[in-house]
Amino acid sequence: VGSRPFALYPLHSAVSKPPWRNKAAMTTLGKSRSVPSLLKLGTAPSTFSDQQKKSGSAISYKWDSPLDVKRDGALTTVKAQQLAEMLRTPGWRLLGNEHPSTPNLPEDSLPKNMIHPRAAPAWLKHDKQTLRFYAHFQESVIERVDENSRIRNVVICYHMEDGTVSIREPKVENSGIPQGAFLKRSQVAREDGDGFFGPDDMRCGEDIVIYGRKYHIKSCDRFTRWFYEQNGIDVGADEPDVEDLWRKSYRFKMSAERGGLPLSRSAMEAKTMGKYVAGKAPPKNITQFLVNDRKVLRFKGFWDDATMYGARMYFVIHYYLADNTVEINEAHARNSGRDGYPVFLKRGPLHKKNHLQAFPGSLTADGEPYMPEDFVVGQAVDVWNRKVMLYDCDDFTRNFYQNYMGIDQFDGKIDVSEKPLRHRKLLPPPHNGIGSHEDSLISCKMLAPKAPKIDLVRLMTYSGETLRLEAIMANSEPEDATRRMIISLYPETMPITVSVFEMQARNSGHMGGRFAERKRMTNPDTGKYFELTDFFVGQTVTIASQPLRIVKADEHALQFMEARPEEFPMAKPEACAKRLSPLAGEKEMRDEAGINPDRLKELAADHGVQIVDHEVITLLRHFNAGVAEGGTPLISGPRVLQAIIG
Repeated sequence: VGSRPFALYPLHSAVSKPPWRNKAAMTTLGKSRSVPSLLKLGTAPSTFSDQQKKSGSAISYKWDSPLDVKRDGALTTVKAQQLAEMLRTPGWRLLGNEHPSTPNLPEDSLPKNMIHPRAAPAWLKHDKQTLRFYAHFQESVIERVDENSRIRNVVICYHMEDGTVSIREPKVENSGIPQGAFLKRSQVAREDGDGFFGPDDMRCGEDIVIYGRKYHIKSCDRFTRWFYEQNGIDVGADEPDVEDLWRKSYRFKMSAERGGLPLSRSAMEAKTMGKYVAGKAPPKNITQFLVNDRKVLRFKGFWDDATMYGARMYFVIHYYLADNTVEINEAHARNSGRDGYPVFLKRGPLHKKNHLQAFPGSLTADGEPYMPEDFVVGQAVDVWNRKVMLYDCDDFTRNFYQNYMGIDQFDGKIDVSEKPLRHRKLLPPPHNGIGSHEDSLISCKMLAPKAPKIDLVRLMTYSGETLRLEAIMANSEPEDATRRMIISLYPETMPITVSVFEMQARNSGHMGGRFAERKRMTNPDTGKYFELTDFFVGQTVTIASQPLRIVKADEHALQFMEARPEEFPMAKPEACAKRLSPLAGEKEMRDEAGINPDRLKELAADHGVQIVDHEVITLLRHFNAGVAEGGTPLISGPRVLQAIIG
């Protein structure tokens, strides 16, 4: 581990014993307390000078430094001294192998299968990217009279992800040549043996040799051209396809067989003369046929069948300009229930008046035929005594009439869309009194009735809540004038339940106790179940066929209503104050001493504002001005006006 003077084993003479044979040396070279025994050599003075003299050792120490006596007093080198200083420190190997810490990157926290390399390899960067070239090669043909060579087209694909090449020959029908995969995907060596084929070896208009066969590249696809342009390489211009003699003759032969070649003048005259000799009359309106062939006017119409089981039928009407014939097809809707035979009137001339002869032998002139000017959208045509109304046409028909007749067919367009059917919803039958209303209603909605769902949120929110109101009978009977009722409302369910108890009055002749048991009750005025908003001070409700007018409410009921001003507007002080805005000009409303509640109701009634007792209670609770001399509470008018403004 260092220069020669610091060898691990001391030098010795030929006659002396090696140090590992000397027991004294082995005893002295024991393990050090701080560093390993072998590494301690040369770093501390020796304590076995006598043994060295006897054994003829070549190591000696002078002034706390080792010295090789066999080398004429040569001093230790600087490198050896540095090594010795380094060996004094325990763990010097770890200190010498420290590497600079690298900062943590975001990629270090990602899984290994999600890390994208900074320099993407070819198989990842060019995955599924292929350079496609279109080429051909010439193949010799022997023992043929019409050709001596044949051009075969191929597609050369260079796969950039692994540098492989594949060649495919498109299949030609009835070619008699096995076509398809021409060269399996593999790496192809260059002709000169210098590496494999790459993108630099392929250009449009150049020849390449693959396994001894010469291919001429004539074009490439759009992606290949874009790839070369992005890399600043000119791939070359596309070349036209090359046809051999056999392909030219084959195409000419097939065109002749299919009648694609025009007949000569003599052949055409002979064909026409043959038709006349056979008895066929010369064609009429040949010019109209040649000019208007394949030009068809297309209309849409409908016919209302007034027979017993008839209905509206829709048609598509074709008028052929080549020979002035008409064809009518039925336009059946989906799932119409009609047979799938669309022809309503086969193609032929359509006359304005049609009639059949009673005697087959009698001859009469045909009626006036329908012409293009007779078909106008919004008007009807007669089809064998059936009135067919035209309601629409296509764009070609519209342009034809505008260009040649100056008629815009869309002016008379009719909307024939049927209005959607609205089925009346059957109302459930009235409750027969058996069970609850919900149970009877759910039996009308499903075959297997289920118990109505309970609003658990409302149940947990209002569980234990009870609103108590005091009421009197308002039936104008003298014997009932002193009767007092306590109406209890339970809002934990929806609809709410109501119970009524009568307070015991002495010498009234009526027993106190339960007047109406707790249950869901129907409001006779609305026909629906009672709601919380139906109960407030000043309201008259009918329970058990008795009119009960509410005159008081306990503190808990008032606080419950004030906490929900959206449901109970008569418990909202701002809303009650704004109702009194017509009274802003009254002098009594500006009195600092306050105004009597009864006087306030009279003033409101004079201005056309009817306020209920519950609104008066709300004003007293929030705009109280103290108590008058007789003990009557007063309402602060200025505070009410301030609430109206504010």
